[in-house]
Order: sequence, then C-alpha cells, then structure tokens
Amino acid sequence: MPDKMKLFTMIGEYPNTSALRSGAIKSDLVEYEFDDVKVPNTAFKPLVREAKYDCAELAINTFLQARFYKKPYVLLPATIVGRGQIHNLLYNSERGPIKPTELHGKRVGVRAYTQTTGMWVRGMLAELYGMDVEKVNWVTFEDGHIAEYKDPPFVSRAPAGKQLMQMLLDGELDAAIITDRSDPRLKPVIPDAEEVNRKWAETRGGVPINHMLVMRESIVTSRPDVAREVFRMVKQSRQSADPAKDGKLDPLRFGIENVRKSLELAIEMSLVQKFISRRLTVDELFDDTTRMLA
Repeated sequence: MPDKMKLFTMIGEYPNTSALRSGAIKSDLVEYEFDDVKVPNTAFKPLVREAKYDCAELAINTFLQARFYKKPYVLLPATIVGRGQIHNLLYNSERGPIKPTELHGKRVGVRAYTQTTGMWVRGMLAELYGMDVEKVNWVTFEDGHIAEYKDPPFVSRAPAGKQLMQMLLDGELDAAIITDRSDPRLKPVIPDAEEVNRKWAETRGGVPINHMLVMRESIVTSRPDVAREVFRMVKQSRQSADPAKDGKLDPLRFGIENVRKSLELAIEMSLVQKFISRRLTVDELFDDTTRMLA
C-alpha cells in the first residue's frame, strides 16, 4: 500500500467542498490539513509568492500569471468556483445611468486590476460592447497576487485610505466591478445582466471559471496517485452537493474538455488585458497526469 500523504491545503467552505472538508469522503492515500482561511482570495498571494500550500483553490487569472512566471504549481481540471460575471459591473443610480458603450474615458474602480472577476467583465465588455480596455481609466485599491507583475500605464491607484464602494457612491468613480450589491443605489450597468450571462455560458463554452484546483508540481510528479485521488475526492464532494447539474450551465465543470473553451477565453483575455505577454495553451496549464483527469 503506498504511503499516505498529508497535504497542507487551502480550499474554502462551499456546498461543493463541504463533504471534502468535513472528512465525509475517505481516502487511504490522502490526508488534508486545511488552513483556517475565512476568505480564500486573501491566501492567493502567499500561495503564488511563497508556495505556501501543497493543494489549493486559485483564481484562474492568478494561475495563468503563475504559470507564465513559472511558479511551482499545475492545474487540475476541477472547478471550485464559477459564476456569471457581467452583473458585477455597477453604477450609482442616484447619479444617472451609464451605458456599457460609454465607458471610454470614464473612471471604473476594481479591487485589483488582475482580479479574475475584473478580467471576465472586461473581456465580456470588449466582445459584446466593443470596449477597448486601454481607453478606460481603471482605478485600483491593491496590488495583484504575483510580485513580478506591474500594472500597465492605463491603470492608476486610488488615494490612500479611499474605499471602492464609497468612491462609487460619492461619484468619484463612474462605475465599478464589485460583487457587493447590498446598497440599493447600486445597479448593474447591463440591465439584462442575467440574460447576458446565460447566453454567454451557452455560446462561449460554459459559465466563466473563477477558481480551480492547483497542486504543487513536485507532488504531482512524484505521486501521481495522490493527484488522481485528490481529483476523485473533490469531484465526489461536488457531486454529493448537487448531482443534477450538467453541461455548459454547470458552473462547476470537471475534466479538461469541459473547461477547455473557458480556459481558452481566459487566456485570450489575459493576453489582451496585458496580464501575460505570451499566449499560453490550455494543455500547458496541466502536466501529463492532471491533463488526463476526467
């Protein structure tokens, strides 16, 4: 019997990961030591800068940059978080509407320029409404996860102490990419956003991917059995939460062919938005072991 391996792991608490995190799914090969992280994206920086984890969820744009900068992780074809994105572009309705075709020259806020949600929103705006990413004044509030990356010149930093939501409410921003819609004054720039999201998923290879699973490359190389077991367990956990979901409208797709189109789109958006300077291929995001997982 092969040795059981303990993996220092960062995977958030979601319905699709609950059975995994609770220990309900058993294994003779893998034991998890879960890091106590309340908000997973706060752990992405130490993951890619310090190689902190053996196994973790990671935002897909951060992974594309990590692969480009040769960080020691490979992708597993397991979606941990996926969702429609265009509804996250908001404006303050008290200050009048703004159309998606009117964003050139405007100030649009986003937590970090490299944020995966922002990447998808900008990519959708470019394809559906003709937006040129370099003609918008992007205002950010923090650095991206990858230390080597520097924001392009059309991106500026908000003054110290400023908050994204408050700047939007105060009129210092014309719009913002933000997932918090608790203030009733905030409305989506795209009025029929949910329909746009649905059509995008149906015609562009599926619901946009936010987070996927990554593993330390040295572990996958030395213990491919462990990589296969992790994939099995995460997939079983997802199926136990919602076995009925299937097809392009499933936000949590598994297997390389089920995520290939979304990854191709993400790579293209990452290139156009200047996160990477070389077009990666989908297959090079994986290795010989993880590419075959299905």
